[in-house]
This record gives sequence, C-alpha cells and structure tokens, in this order.
Amino acid sequence: MASSLDEALQRTNLSQSNQMEMLTFRLTDNQLYGINVFKIIEIIECPDRIDRMPNSHPAVKGVLDFRGNALAVIDLSEAVGLPTKNYKDELAYIIICEYNRSLTAFIVHAPDTLLTRSWSDIHKPEGINAQSLVAIAYADSGEAIMLLDIESILSNVVGIDRDLSSAAMADAEGKGSGRHVLVVDDSRTAIMLLQSVLDKMGFTNTAMMSADKALEYLEKDFAGVDLVISDIEMPGMDGFTFTRTLREHSNYKDLKIILHSSMSNPSNQQKAEQSGANRFVAKFDPDSLSEEIFSLVELR
Repeated sequence: MASSLDEALQRTNLSQSNQMEMLTFRLTDNQLYGINVFKIIEIIECPDRIDRMPNSHPAVKGVLDFRGNALAVIDLSEAVGLPTKNYKDELAYIIICEYNRSLTAFIVHAPDTLLTRSWSDIHKPEGINAQSLVAIAYADSGEAIMLLDIESILSNVVGIDRDLSSAAMADAEGKGSGRHVLVVDDSRTAIMLLQSVLDKMGFTNTAMMSADKALEYLEKDFAGVDLVISDIEMPGMDGFTFTRTLREHSNYKDLKIILHSSMSNPSNQQKAEQSGANRFVAKFDPDSLSEEIFSLVELR
C-alpha cells in the first residue's frame, strides 16, 4: 500500500514540476515513440480476432470489448502512414488510452520502457513537416522518441465533434465581439478546432504553439487579452507551469485562464485549481467550452 501511495504522490508531483512520465513503445518502423502515462488505462496483448466495423477508416481494425465497453481499435502504425501491424500472425499489444473523455485502443508493435522527462527537454520538431508528430524527446541511449499528435490522428481516423449545437450556436453567436482570446496549444488540429468555436462565438483570437511564445506575446500585448485557453501537455513548458508562471507575475494575477486538455481524468481539475487556473475543461466538447468561456468572461 505504501509503495502505491508513494507512486501516486510521485506522479502528482511530476505535474507540479514541469515533468512528464511517458511509456515508450515501437511501431512497425521499429522507431521509438512515447505517450503520457496519465492517458494510459491498461496494456494488453492484442487478440488475433477483432470484430470488423463496416464503413470505417482503414486504420480502424474493429471493436474490442473492454470491461463491457466497445472500443474502436486503431492500428497506430497504419494511422500515421506506416505499414500495418500483422496482429493476427505476430505478437502485438494494445494500449488502451483515455482521450477527450472517451477510451480508444491503439495497436502497437511492442511496449518498451517508462521514462521521466522534463518538458524543457522535449522539443518541437523544427523543420519537419509531419502532421502527426508533435514533439521529440530522447531516451537514455540517445535514441529519438517521437511524441505523436494523437488529437490529429483521432480527428483524421474517427473524427472529432467540432461544431456547436444549434441551441448553443443560437445562444453564443456574436456575443464575444470585442473580446480577444489567446490560444496556447502545440497541436495544429487542436488550435483549428478551438479557433473554429471562437470564431463562431465572435471572439478575435491569436494562437501560439508554446507557452514560451505565449509569454512573449503577453509581455507585448497583455492589455489586449481577455482570456487565455491553454493546453497542458506542451514541449518546453507545460500548462500547469505556464499558469503558475502567470500567477507569479503581478500583471497577470487576475487574467482569466482555462486549462483545456485531452487528459480528462478528474484529478486534472484539482491540479488546474492548484496551479491557479480559473477553469479546467476536458477536450473536446464545443458546447461545454463555450459555456465556460461565457461564464468566465461574464457575458451571461
């Protein structure tokens, strides 16, 4: 019991020290990839039979019964343009993850190891035009670890609801006129989804793909920003650290901040509050997001 408690406390402390624990794994190119352990529910061996889903994306191999829930099973290799994994004849594994308040099963070639890295040691892949790649870290051996933009992959493979409902649209349309929102996220797909909602609500908005760039922007034009919406997982500086950094500066102590993350575990609500954020909103629910935005900037 003590060791489990110590592990839980250690992982909580990671979120307060700009660090991430990742599981590394390999796909069919034998390259090393990584995923935040906070998003992992379970790792199981892949069964040789998965029930096929009609009219689905080629990377969706079917559905899996996991504790009474039917989960879409995505071949992560095929989803990023690599050769498909022959899970029927070769040993393969499934990583069950929680993204955007729902569970998804990803087929991988082989899990590797657990590593802890500071977000300051995780970098954007400058000069690399790969939509599914969001950051690069390094293993102790020096081998590169590719961190994938899972939001982009899910958007391409299974789709993400990006539209306000008709009722929310009628309630929201134009009410953000004259207000400016700063969006901070390292995923181009997430930025696109956010900006689509903000545009429909009438907000002007500016997007930055790192917390460091957002801090530079605020130093130049703080008075023109009414609200910051920030991701949590970002290379260089995570959203918790970004929020604490803002709160430590007298100019930003009253700035409205929403932390917006696919890490939808309820514990992130508490971590967001501890860091000084006004709200935590799990990705991606346009109606809930618009409701929280309007409540926070007092447009109700």
